Amino acid sequence: MARIVEIHPVDPQAHRIGSVVAAIRDGGLIAYPTDSSYALGCHIGDKKAMDRIYRIRRTDKNHNFTLVVRDLSEISVYARVDNWVYRLLKSLTPGPYTVILQATREVPKRLQNPKRRTIGLRVPDHPIVTALLDALGEPIMSSTLHLPGDDLPLTDPHEINARIGHEIEIIIDGGPTGIEPTTVIDLSGGAVKILRRGRGDISFLA
Repeated sequence: MARIVEIHPVDPQAHRIGSVVAAIRDGGLIAYPTDSSYALGCHIGDKKAMDRIYRIRRTDKNHNFTLVVRDLSEISVYARVDNWVYRLLKSLTPGPYTVILQATREVPKRLQNPKRRTIGLRVPDHPIVTALLDALGEPIMSSTLHLPGDDLPLTDPHEINARIGHEIEIIIDGGPTGIEPTTVIDLSGGAVKILRRGRGDISFLA
């Protein structure tokens, strides 16, 4: 079974964050809380970890991964950001939104949408995630912890351990999360296109 690591949701303990980051760098797959729901996370471009996520979620190679990044400036490293997109992202980050943008060469091809060469990016508003990203120094490759056949993503660390603990290394217990996934907004085509309505408010986009 996975190791459950309790981390304070407001003031994350540095040594526990460090142990999780060490596992990620060593090829580990983690389940971690965000400002929407729990997610699966691993080192960027880790093919073996990607294959494990495919297996857990029973998806094919067209599954869209998300790069979880620290801030708006880091988004521009991994995606092409026009001026109007930048202004919109300032209002969306940090928060429970995933944005789809054209990927730059910094994004491994295996992470991009195979047809459109796009990538999903997200800046969560959660102290644990911020601490992980600061310690890791690069994005976390991520996917919502939504198992096949379930109506909603998993949110309880002990249920996660019971169901997929044999497939992953670490589960962060950071207290309760929401049950809604992020709102997904495609900005790659020159306009705003809502692909999924989730926790993030989109009324201001009307």
